[in-house]
Amino acid sequence: MLATDLDGTLIPLDDNPQNSRDLEHLVQELKRAEMSLAFVTGRHWELVQEAMEQHALPQPNWLICDVGTSVYESAVTDSDFESGAKLDGLTPMSAYAQHLEGIVGDYDVDRLAELLSSAAGIRKQEPEKQGRFKLSYYSHQCELDRVVDELEVLLGRSQAPYGIIASVDPFTEDGLIDLLPRGVSKSHALDWLVRHAGLQRQQVLFAGDSGNDLAALTAGYHSIIVGNAAETVVTEARRAHRAAGWSGRLYTADHPATSGVLEGLRHFLTR
Repeated sequence: MLATDLDGTLIPLDDNPQNSRDLEHLVQELKRAEMSLAFVTGRHWELVQEAMEQHALPQPNWLICDVGTSVYESAVTDSDFESGAKLDGLTPMSAYAQHLEGIVGDYDVDRLAELLSSAAGIRKQEPEKQGRFKLSYYSHQCELDRVVDELEVLLGRSQAPYGIIASVDPFTEDGLIDLLPRGVSKSHALDWLVRHAGLQRQQVLFAGDSGNDLAALTAGYHSIIVGNAAETVVTEARRAHRAAGWSGRLYTADHPATSGVLEGLRHFLTR
């Protein structure tokens, strides 16, 4: 399986026509290697559909959305990687939703938003970026650390069953704050999906570029960091791999975005 983030990773950059050309090569490599494809993204599935149509992305077999708080299965088969196709037969995986319900109980995101309403320096993200198990805010980049500390205090006082994943949007430089069921992340959802698909960790490649990819990049999968990733992401991932004693599981691509995913895929397939 190739499991990949979208924005800044699989999606071609606007100013990089080579990315678009390499997307076609990437699809051919997946077919040749008989690999399945999973999108692992902070986007809601409707925004994934927009990206697929706009950038002619291949249809995935699975879709992890909303920073790991929703998982969908597609009717696509491994041979159906048609670029720009509409998401076909998309089915929410109810077992995963039940898994998240077991974490949060009756503490829903409306109650969580009320708890955090006193926090300074945050503003809610757009409605389409919220979810049943996900509450998301913006902050100024320079205040991100302070805001996260304040939110952590509020969560701790109330024993709310949620955790925080914070990152910086590389395009707008906004601070991004996602509150998710405690312990949930892209990596958590990917771990669940990998078990569901009957795969072993060594059969999975994960590609990413930003802070909310770090958990998956450091979860023991063969991992690809694309060339446009922030240096802090590279540094943290390398440190985690060294600390775990893993060798050869992390590839830092020279090329950005789509081209970097292709570069990393070829690296691992030719080892």
